[in-house]
Amino acid sequence: MPDPVKDIESMIANLPTRTGRSLDEWVALVDVAGLDKHRAITTFLTSEHGMTGGYANLIALTVLRSPALADHQDPVDMIYAGKNAGLRPLHDAVIGAVSDFGPVESAPKKAWVSLRRSKQFAMVGPGTRGRLDVCLNLPDLPLGGRMEEMTGMASRRVRLSSMEEVDDELVGWLRAAYDRS
Repeated sequence: MPDPVKDIESMIANLPTRTGRSLDEWVALVDVAGLDKHRAITTFLTSEHGMTGGYANLIALTVLRSPALADHQDPVDMIYAGKNAGLRPLHDAVIGAVSDFGPVESAPKKAWVSLRRSKQFAMVGPGTRGRLDVCLNLPDLPLGGRMEEMTGMASRRVRLSSMEEVDDELVGWLRAAYDRS
């Protein structure tokens, strides 16, 4: 099962190899650019420097002194704190199923976790009414049953409210999205 704290440490260690600069060098570059908003920083890093979203997010959170990174606090714990705490077992079950597919990059954001292979194939996070949303990049998947339409890259959504819903059908959809990414 992915460990977000180890994922962050690994990303920091791999920054020089993957991007040509260390975390401190990227932070200094963003500081010189005078950027102080998360979206501005990630857009700058992805469009001007060809960086992937996961690394751009890591640098943006570091520049903005995110509490999630300050003490290497698990950002997934922050997502599932308070009223969303009851959804964490569902989240962990989905992540556990996905981890059986092969290499998966888990990139926690403020309110959800992006799952990537070579590109994002799914997002997992708290939804409304105490449900967990699993959003999939499967635009051609037929709608109906528990499959809902969304706008954006993750064009399909399944809302989970029980462990029984982390079933073969859901895992099959996740696998299809993973295989296409």
